[in-house]
Amino acid sequence: MSAADGGYNFAYLDEQTKRMVRRALLKAVAVPGCQIPFASREMPLPYGWGTGGIQVTAAVIGREDCLKVIDQGADDTTNAVSIRRFFARTAGVATTERTDEASIIQTRHRIPETPLTAAQTLVYQVPIPEPLRRVEPSERETRRMHALADYGAMRVLLYEQIARRGRVTQSYNYPVMVNGRHLMSPSPIPRFDNPKLHRSPALQLFGAGRERRVYAVPPYTDVVPLDFEDYPFTVESWERPCELCGAADSYLDEIVTDDAGTRLFACSDTDYCARRRAGEPREVQA
Repeated sequence: MSAADGGYNFAYLDEQTKRMVRRALLKAVAVPGCQIPFASREMPLPYGWGTGGIQVTAAVIGREDCLKVIDQGADDTTNAVSIRRFFARTAGVATTERTDEASIIQTRHRIPETPLTAAQTLVYQVPIPEPLRRVEPSERETRRMHALADYGAMRVLLYEQIARRGRVTQSYNYPVMVNGRHLMSPSPIPRFDNPKLHRSPALQLFGAGRERRVYAVPPYTDVVPLDFEDYPFTVESWERPCELCGAADSYLDEIVTDDAGTRLFACSDTDYCARRRAGEPREVQA
């Protein structure tokens, strides 16, 4: 049932569909952070499992690419393993769990801790691409707000969190300004990962299958989280390092290890954690 067996077209989608997705992606790269509509196709998995990201990956992947798929930073979840096997069978491409070996990384909810390079493309699975959805339910009105760069309502939302809680409580999907023009949803990545978006050397592509939208952040583009002069943007921190590898600079997951409620804090990025435990040299984020 692999592409080599003739069971599927290369990377599952037909060539006309892939050209259509690539045209939308080119528009998205030309206008960083701007949502571009595309004709999302039915995929052999339900919405919510990354149909948008899969279509974007299928449109840009080549026979010489090496694919890595992560879900919440892990390579071994059902979502990550299923998508990795999907492309291995339908495209016959090489797959890997190492960040530095991959030319395309499809991700759900995390950016790898290992610094990305200009030779890599990061594809995000996005459930809700519209950052203004929390303040304006009308799609027509959000289009108008983007056209006029009318983002005051989003700042009011953050201000209300500060007024009620003393701090911004938005822990994930934290809104960012791209290239000083478009407000963008960075997908449900934790706030911890927002600084990695800024001037990243990798091409970043975002696909929302259910909402039929793609958008992009080209390499070395300014991506700045919304904040205030007296309440600057901050990221999460932990009082303890990873209990498996000792990393104090990575995003940690809280894991319940037994019925007594014992907690373990470990790196969300399983590749990063495994390489540290193996004693491999650490790469530094530029």
